[in-house]
Amino acid sequence: MGKRKYISTPEVMWELYLKYEEDTKNRPFLQHDFVGKDAMDVRREKERCLTLEGFYEFVADQDEINTTYPDLSDYFENKDNRYSDYVRICSRVRRRIRRDQIEGGMAGIYNPSITQRLNGLVDKTEQKQIVEQPMFDDEES
Repeated sequence: MGKRKYISTPEVMWELYLKYEEDTKNRPFLQHDFVGKDAMDVRREKERCLTLEGFYEFVADQDEINTTYPDLSDYFENKDNRYSDYVRICSRVRRRIRRDQIEGGMAGIYNPSITQRLNGLVDKTEQKQIVEQPMFDDEES
């Protein structure tokens, strides 16, 4: 008999993820800004990006006493094959987060450069440098 799983079923994990997604999207960042010729003081709402780390922390915060911090990386890495039932849900969570980051970056909601790097989408180009040595004729020197 192994250690008790903090998240009892894959369905519970999916419900936690949906709560995380809703909570994150309903709590935009407030960016302090000054607009117009009179530099009017305003707060602009900026959408929060979904992250796997954010999901980990959200789940940890669900524990009201904060004594049994669940290490969700065990679930996502299927540590010791103890979390095989969670593989499909973990893959789906990763895809949803990645989609949010990519689409948000493409739409300019999030910094495109950062979302590209986070998701391994950086454009790679190969550059070759050819150095030619000048040819000297020994007879002319």
